[in-house]
Amino acid sequence: MQALGRHVLAEVYGCRFEALNDIQKVEDIMVNAALEAGAEVREVVFHKFSPQGVSGVVVISESHLAIHTWPELGYAAVDVFTCGEKVNPWDACNYVAEAFGAEYVNAQEIKRGLMVEQEERRVVNI
Repeated sequence: MQALGRHVLAEVYGCRFEALNDIQKVEDIMVNAALEAGAEVREVVFHKFSPQGVSGVVVISESHLAIHTWPELGYAAVDVFTCGEKVNPWDACNYVAEAFGAEYVNAQEIKRGLMVEQEERRVVNI
């Protein structure tokens, strides 16, 4: 497989309720995480849920960062997907964890891309 992008999926635990429940704080952290990783921010959309929680996405030239928070659990699900070599998704992920004051992070990286060998290509009808 030729990697076209890197996708970090992070489970962020032990975060401060106030930070995870404040839409402006969550947005600022996610935008700053993108900038910290060297990404170029294009669009930003965030939504505050009632009674708590925030979801949002930062669209970057290199792909996206996304988050959904559960403040009552001190938990956030964070995705950082970057294409190309310029932006390191781990820099953004580490920034997010530190900014939320996470006690524990469980993260994995998935390489995204295309199969190179013709024989291995399959079309799946859904």
